[in-house]
Amino acid sequence: MISSDHKVSGTPDVQGVRPSNGVFTDVHCHCLPGLDDGPANMAEALALCRALVADGITQVVATPHQLGRFDGRCAAGLVRHIVAELNQVLREDGTALTVLPGADVRLDERIPQLLESDAVLTVADGGRYLLLELPHEVFLDPQVLLKLLQDMGVTAVITHPERHEFLVQNPGYVSRWLEYRPCLQITAGSLLGYFGRASTEAAWAFLRMGFPVLIATDAHDLEGRRPCLRAAHQRVRRRLGQSGADATCIENPRRLVAGEELTTLREGF
Repeated sequence: MISSDHKVSGTPDVQGVRPSNGVFTDVHCHCLPGLDDGPANMAEALALCRALVADGITQVVATPHQLGRFDGRCAAGLVRHIVAELNQVLREDGTALTVLPGADVRLDERIPQLLESDAVLTVADGGRYLLLELPHEVFLDPQVLLKLLQDMGVTAVITHPERHEFLVQNPGYVSRWLEYRPCLQITAGSLLGYFGRASTEAAWAFLRMGFPVLIATDAHDLEGRRPCLRAAHQRVRRRLGQSGADATCIENPRRLVAGEELTTLREGF
């Protein structure tokens, strides 16, 4: 139990994007108290959730780290329990945000077996999409795992590739994974320059590669890692147009949570 104590002409053709209603879904956020490197307690978690609402977000997938250095610390059952607890706190506070269970799962050869035993979490507990984090210290190619997941009916969502040193230097490498149709999840702050110029350039490069792409906050706190999805949507709109911004910031996150097919930007910019 956790207690409270450069504008470019042309707009890409987008498949099946509905008009924006200004409501965001955030599919990657470390908002649960006391589990990983997000909020330390319920008070901090509540403050972060209020900031999500202020950023225009109405539902968020709580994604504590699983595996890697957090192996054994964020069990699926515990995550679900704390999600329920946080939702109750939000209702009592009058904060209009729905929290859904999920995880940011570090690349590990055991993931298929861990999925079968309900030890790692998929996005919104839906069983179709899995946030997959590559190790930061070294590049490990996830291609074999992408195929195994595909065979299980699970699509990988590669989290923040624009912040991985190897992929920043070799963005074209991701084209090797195209046949497995993973989704690339770009961090909102990367598009705003918060992680440096190289990450910003890589983020825009990944938007040109024919993958389904979505943008999420990966928020951890109210200081260096606060929510900025609305500002990222505005930045993408200036470069890709309204439909491109809505596809990446609104429609694909909604579809991910609903377990639906993701839309793709057909043409580069």
